[in-house]
Amino acid sequence: MSDLSKGDRVSWSTPQGRTQGRIVDRRTKDFQHDGQHFTASTDEPAFIVESEKSGAKAAHKGSALRRLQD
Repeated sequence: MSDLSKGDRVSWSTPQGRTQGRIVDRRTKDFQHDGQHFTASTDEPAFIVESEKSGAKAAHKGSALRRLQD
């Protein structure tokens, strides 16, 4: 789902169930986040999302995210 962009409201799976938040960054190059290495490209970007509930940030591939209506 590379048509996602910064500011989009999305949901994703966590060990506690689905949660929701907003995309705060779109990455198209490999990067480190929270001590983990993530691969990203123009064809398969990764996204930094911020949880509405906790404010925590996490990195996800677009395929793990579902766009929500505002």
